[in-house]
Amino acid sequence: MDPAPAAEMEASRVGAAATLDPPAIRNRAELLDHGLHAPRELALRVAEAGLAACDPGLAVERMVAVEGDELVVAGRRHALHPDGRIVVLGSGKATLKIALALERILGERLHGGTVVVREGSAAARPERIELLEAAHPIPDERSVAAAVRLLERAGELGERDIVIACFTGGSSALTSLPPAGVSAADKGDLHRLLLGAGLPISEINTVRKQVSGFKGGRLAIAVAPARLINLTVSDVAGDALDAITDPSVPNDSTPADATAILRSRDLWGDVAAGIRAHLESPELEVPDLSAVEIHSVLLVTGETACEAMAAEARRAGAEPVILSTGLEEEAGPIGRLLARLAFESAELGRPFAPPAVLIGCGGESTVRLGPGDEFGSGGPNQEAALAAAPGLAGSDVAAAFIDTDGSDGGTELAGAIADGLTAERAAAAGIDLRSTLAGHRSGAAIAALGDGIDTGPTHTNVNDLFAVAIGGGAR
Repeated sequence: MDPAPAAEMEASRVGAAATLDPPAIRNRAELLDHGLHAPRELALRVAEAGLAACDPGLAVERMVAVEGDELVVAGRRHALHPDGRIVVLGSGKATLKIALALERILGERLHGGTVVVREGSAAARPERIELLEAAHPIPDERSVAAAVRLLERAGELGERDIVIACFTGGSSALTSLPPAGVSAADKGDLHRLLLGAGLPISEINTVRKQVSGFKGGRLAIAVAPARLINLTVSDVAGDALDAITDPSVPNDSTPADATAILRSRDLWGDVAAGIRAHLESPELEVPDLSAVEIHSVLLVTGETACEAMAAEARRAGAEPVILSTGLEEEAGPIGRLLARLAFESAELGRPFAPPAVLIGCGGESTVRLGPGDEFGSGGPNQEAALAAAPGLAGSDVAAAFIDTDGSDGGTELAGAIADGLTAERAAAAGIDLRSTLAGHRSGAAIAALGDGIDTGPTHTNVNDLFAVAIGGGAR
């Protein structure tokens, strides 16, 4: 392509009408130039359909409109006062697309706002909304400043104003404000400890929001008396709002719940003394949001992605089997379980007769880090693919595992794919899958095999999805 038109095309993506393409797999050709072509192609095709369905910007376009002097959100009408303001406040991996869509829909009605995204992920910049960047998955000083900024913006509003809050997965790190008596360093260490302990995201969020001056409904308190509308994307099993957009909805857990989780997971002694004192303080209360007018809408859930994947599997001539929208387990066991189901189906025609695709989205696989293990050496979805490989050996199966935000375990890859030839290829390359999995070093092995899935930042987050193709579908 000529450089001038390319530059003009990029420039056209920035501004009030900026758009971002739906998420897609960027290295499909490379993933199909080795291994079992037919099941790989089917697995990637189905997985990509799920990714595309997770686009929150498209969901905003369907659900939000201005009609005369009313703001219509998911069929509910909100009166717009002549001198009232609409302000957007948010943080998270899926927040940029929501903000850009709102700018296009609201136009002159929008009176600005602030959103926070992961550093390096701002592929387009809003014109009316302030855009800040911070660190993920471990918060930094920018995360603290961003949380303070959002609270400041919230405090400027009155009863005639409307706040559209768009807090999505990743906001716990991107906007992280320690409560009184807890240092930013200790709060960062708490995030690191929780993420490395292999806990379900629901438990992680329960602890994090009780050790916060921002989460647990505290932004909603600052917004009052303005009206609050939440537009969010589910990144937790069960779609519990107080675990998804917790700064802006009532908190259904207590400090005692957080303490119980830390004690039951043998982590209580590993957290800083200031955090223990904070959680045990008799003065710590759950914010009361009973006086705040809140309307919450889930734009995208795991069910959304699964339905799209199922439809794509049918178009390919394969029978879809939706296994779960809330599978939460360590990555290794998930990979091995799915491999066993797929292998028996391919070889024996049970429990699922080929061609079929096993589908899931909305849960989250985890990795329990051991001594010396570090973030960034791989990721849960890469580990799940490697764990599946031995169980798939010799079968006509391919299994794709993807983190829908495009960054598996904080890496540059979204996940990985494995098939019936992966274990053989690994052995030929001198890769010991057993020791690789035991040391949680999936990244190097996936790179050597050329099986990493690259989506780039997807600007959405519905946790993990998988597509396990048993056979290659109809031709």
